[in-house]
Amino acid sequence: MGFELRHLRYLLAVAEHGSFTRAAESLHISQPTLSQQIKQMERVIGAQLLDRTGRTVRLTDVGETYVHYARRALQELAAAERAVHDVADLSRGNLRLAVTPTFTAYLIGPLAGQLHVRHPHISLNIREMTQDHIESALLADDLDLGIAFRGSHLPGITAGDLFTENLSLVVGTHHPYADRTGPLPVRELEGHPLVLLSSDFATRKHIDTYFGRHHTTPHIAVEANSIHAVTEMVQHTPLASVLPEAIAHDHPHLHPVPLDPPLPERTVTLLRRSGSYQSAAARAFTHLTRQWVASSGTPAPRDL
Repeated sequence: MGFELRHLRYLLAVAEHGSFTRAAESLHISQPTLSQQIKQMERVIGAQLLDRTGRTVRLTDVGETYVHYARRALQELAAAERAVHDVADLSRGNLRLAVTPTFTAYLIGPLAGQLHVRHPHISLNIREMTQDHIESALLADDLDLGIAFRGSHLPGITAGDLFTENLSLVVGTHHPYADRTGPLPVRELEGHPLVLLSSDFATRKHIDTYFGRHHTTPHIAVEANSIHAVTEMVQHTPLASVLPEAIAHDHPHLHPVPLDPPLPERTVTLLRRSGSYQSAAARAFTHLTRQWVASSGTPAPRDL
């Protein structure tokens, strides 16, 4: 063939950085060596892959086409290596998992705990990111599984429904609504001070849509980009929030207060790349997640 896998990685690095110098630094090789290796690739392929005439190095049309297949080839080879090293008895293994932020407050703890108890030699790498980043990372083979919400998914993403998540007003122990037994009419929150997740959270967009639909404008006293910060403020201040009910149920000093009309439900899904190799660790996590859902009393997903 005339070149090796490392040459593909060299080409992708130059395409990513737009510079031989920065690509060489990231690869820990010299810039002249990198340039020579790329020229060797171009001679073997018989086409110019990079346009070096501008301020930044860009892929030619031929280079764009070649890089598309090169990325796929490296992804498949990486999956093949994981398959070779995969151990079906789970005496070792690695799982790369990402979740949207609210799940770190009530879901990941139990699931990670059960995985460790059942399969203590599996290494679990958990990342918190937005749903669009999760799906992109799955397609790039940077993740094995993701937990997010049902919706419009990118082509190449397979989603399996897990359970229904309910949102509600959440208050602290000493809040006037803490002892309320029935649903609270949403209009009573007009001008009421709230602490909410910031607008970059999907949950916040869900909340804003709900308030707008019911012509209610609470006073957003505090915005935070941390679930922990929100729950701490609800616990220690007169502020209320809107969060998944499960967070309040798991916290002794937080109380869920249903709203009338109720906030729309969301279906939680397990995401993976369609047709990708599923390691023994990924299959084990999928199995225990569905077992946990079945035994935890969480509402089953609904057909929408």
